[in-house]
Amino acid sequence: MAPPIPLLAVRASDGTSLLCGPPNCEQHSAFQRDSRVSRCVTFSRDGTLFGWCNGQSVSVVKCSDGSVVSTFDLPKTALLDFSPLSNVLVTWQPYSKTQDSPQGDANLQLWELSSGRLIKSLYQKKVDNWCPSWSEDEQIAVRSVNNELHFYENNDFNTIANKLHMQKVSDFSLSPGGQPSKVAVYVPGSKGAPSFVRLYQYPVLGGPSAALANKSFFKADRVTMQWNKKASAVVVTASTEVDKTGASYYGEQTLHYLAVNGETALVQLLKNGPIYDVTWSPNSAEFCVVYGFGNLRGQMEVWDTKKYKQVSKPQAPDATHFSWCPDGEHVVTATCSPRLRVSNGYKIWHYTGSVLHQWDVAAGSELWEVRWQPFPAGTFPPRGVTYQAAPSTLGSTQAPPTQAYRPPALRHLPATPSAKLHEEEPPQNMRTGTGEKNVSKTALKNQRKREAKKAAKQEAKADPEPPSDPAPVRNNQSEPTCGDPETDKKIKNVKKKLKAIEELKEQQASGKVLQKNQLEKVQKEEQLLKELEELQLGQ
Repeated sequence: MAPPIPLLAVRASDGTSLLCGPPNCEQHSAFQRDSRVSRCVTFSRDGTLFGWCNGQSVSVVKCSDGSVVSTFDLPKTALLDFSPLSNVLVTWQPYSKTQDSPQGDANLQLWELSSGRLIKSLYQKKVDNWCPSWSEDEQIAVRSVNNELHFYENNDFNTIANKLHMQKVSDFSLSPGGQPSKVAVYVPGSKGAPSFVRLYQYPVLGGPSAALANKSFFKADRVTMQWNKKASAVVVTASTEVDKTGASYYGEQTLHYLAVNGETALVQLLKNGPIYDVTWSPNSAEFCVVYGFGNLRGQMEVWDTKKYKQVSKPQAPDATHFSWCPDGEHVVTATCSPRLRVSNGYKIWHYTGSVLHQWDVAAGSELWEVRWQPFPAGTFPPRGVTYQAAPSTLGSTQAPPTQAYRPPALRHLPATPSAKLHEEEPPQNMRTGTGEKNVSKTALKNQRKREAKKAAKQEAKADPEPPSDPAPVRNNQSEPTCGDPETDKKIKNVKKKLKAIEELKEQQASGKVLQKNQLEKVQKEEQLLKELEELQLGQ
């Protein structure tokens, strides 16, 4: 039996749709596209159900045939989720007060999905940790309430089976897998006291020796806690809102490790810089960290982990989302709003770098979210790695070979030996045998400017213009003119914009994060170069 084809949920300003994954990448025939604006979408853990709220009601359908499972009259719902076994649907709407209800109404509802019966209404004012967390067998559920963790058993939310009281508990993470369940709790520091994370095993939650592990640390306004698949260890990313040293726009992050056997450690990284992402490997033995200063230009790398060989190096500039398809062969990249409000759209790739499907939003519209349909482990059999690009009418976007720096004034001309700079030089930190001291960034920048200027002069000597009658000097201008003041003005303005773009690119290369309007300016460089060439040819 052939493995199933995963669906891709697409939530945009023009509605919600389900797309069949590769190779066809067409709209799912069993799902009627909802043109109303959707606030949220989600799949059940096993991928059999799909739910969304369109501002009028919450609907749950079967992914296989699109048949309706349940519909709820909840127009204000902003978030929804399924319990692991799809027995419970959780809906949340922003907490509010009215004259008729000065205490506010319960805004968190738990519904029995099979019957549509309301199990329990609860108060959940904050959006953080809005949804209860379940063990995978749904024997345990936990939620944070006023400095306490409340534990429920077997989806009985009318009785609190156990409590973990700890002053100022602000976050928690329940372990994956079956029983016994474990929970990691975070308490932020105050008045010189450090923050800390502790691990407990349910139901042993009280007493000085109840904690399985404890790790304290400073510099933490918030944390992200990630269990490995075997529930044997947790990686904690601690973050501050502001880096007081001014070194990073993203604040400051540190990484910590806690194991259920009591081992703890500060994870030492080889260099400074913000931490962008952390994830455990499926075998729970190691984790991967993406960190360091530098701009992210959308360059992806796909590697064969058995042969330690690179498979492809595609480019997805301006991507704000990346996720693997459950089939292990495809990925989706997307540029979504509000992170970026320009160039919204998504692409479906084969891991060899081929673009199999591309969708760009219409003018005036926005893409908000894309999400793969999940599947149980073992649904897709493992396949051998291929290095030949998959056939595609859209081609691929493999990263081009690194080009030597060329001044903007020379980029529209063919490359000559005099204009090739540093092409044969290894990176500065890999040079050996020179006997020279490390060059500072400022000195290296000045050296590049001198070499670029020298290259421009050599270029001009290589192509001497034919002699002409001496022209009178006008207002001591150093730049050539065409005799048309309007054209000269346009050329001057274009060169000014190109110079500003070059300065922005240098700032970007040094690690500075550019603003949205600055990124838009940089994207116009090719257009301006073409405009300059046309103006100069028109002379």
